[in-house]
Amino acid sequence: MQYGAHCYLFTDRWSDAALPILDTMKALGLDLAELSVGDDVIFTPHLTRRRAETLGLTLVLGPGGAWPLSADLSADTAEERRIGLTWHCRQVDLAAEVGAVAYAGALYGHPGVVKRRRPPVDEYAWTAEGLHTLAEYAAARGVKIVLEPMSHFRTHVANTAAQMMRLIDLADHANLYALFDTYHAITEERNYAAAIRTLASRLWCVHTCENDRGVPGGGLVPWDVVFDSLCEVGYAGPLTMEAYNSSIDDFAFQRGMFHNVCPDGADFVRTGLAFLQAQVARRSFP
Repeated sequence: MQYGAHCYLFTDRWSDAALPILDTMKALGLDLAELSVGDDVIFTPHLTRRRAETLGLTLVLGPGGAWPLSADLSADTAEERRIGLTWHCRQVDLAAEVGAVAYAGALYGHPGVVKRRRPPVDEYAWTAEGLHTLAEYAAARGVKIVLEPMSHFRTHVANTAAQMMRLIDLADHANLYALFDTYHAITEERNYAAAIRTLASRLWCVHTCENDRGVPGGGLVPWDVVFDSLCEVGYAGPLTMEAYNSSIDDFAFQRGMFHNVCPDGADFVRTGLAFLQAQVARRSFP
């Protein structure tokens, strides 16, 4: 089992100056670092790659930085979908350059874009077409495409595990995987066990976030059900922690977090990692 954390626990933007964060993550006992990229995220890929390889840290990239609204694989117009595919392919190129094993997130749409309407009949079909092409492009570069269902406050395209698998099945490519986020699921799933079983054949990563996006454990997420179900399906992928550091200026507020769930990234990781490792130790995981 790999344990990981998102760079947003420590910084609001990845850069060359942030490289020591990788050392901190390794020292805290982590195996994986998730970095957010975007048009406003400027860094030297080979420096990040070299530091991660030296430390033995697996890297995952996701589009958490500036991402043009016109770049959307689910958009109504073919031109916006073309722009979206081109933009995501550039991030896949960056992932390959930095040595990341996966490019992950709500890549099927655009987080924050929620169209309050009955979806067009062909929306899933054209979104799946773009995902198939992206998955093929990424496969040639050794990068997995990992899709994350998000709550209906963040997207209208794929909120539930069932919707996610419908989209993956339509896209029909072996290089498409799923990510289960316990924070987003709290508003979308009535049965965590059923959701995990639904995703099992494609499940590559689990974001272990509490219902308030704070340290896992002690909140509303049914952790025993989560870990029992992961064990049942033979899950052996990453368990990662994700939140926004609330001690960095207005960073958490800008991300829509208005309470102090992560004043210290290292403390967050130490507490969360101890909880996750205890959950795993009580079960017979692969």
